[in-house]
Amino acid sequence: MTKILLSLHVLAAIIAIGPVTVAASMFPPAARRVTVALPAGAGGGSDAADVGTVRLLHRICRVYAGLGIAVPVLGFATASAMGVLGDAWLITSIVLTAAAAGILVALVLPRQEELLEQLAGRQPVERARTARLAMFTGLFNLLWATVTVLMIVRPGSTTGA
Repeated sequence: MTKILLSLHVLAAIIAIGPVTVAASMFPPAARRVTVALPAGAGGGSDAADVGTVRLLHRICRVYAGLGIAVPVLGFATASAMGVLGDAWLITSIVLTAAAAGILVALVLPRQEELLEQLAGRQPVERARTARLAMFTGLFNLLWATVTVLMIVRPGSTTGA
């Protein structure tokens, strides 16, 4: 049963978290491209397809963030079956996962929505706002990369490197 749970946990991480990390990383430059397409002044000729791309990237982030709840649920089930719930590497991974989820929900998704509303309203977006979003997205991605390394290395484990 442990191998099945672990397999499902890894698959859920790949299928749910992978798209969020990629789409969230693509969002700031895509929003900047739409802004560049806007003429200076009244905010006239943005290409609707460009705004559609930004809208799609945000939707991917939202939907897959919701699906991503399966990752910690399956992770807890796997850790319980393996008897490692009290291990330091797992507790650290849980804290980092919670931090990543918090950044996504509190800082990345709301800022994406704000930028998307501006772009849909044909208003130019300040580069500083997309840069801050890129920073929060990078932090989210860094936390997930750290969790991934912890899951592979598992300090103190007999199967760790």
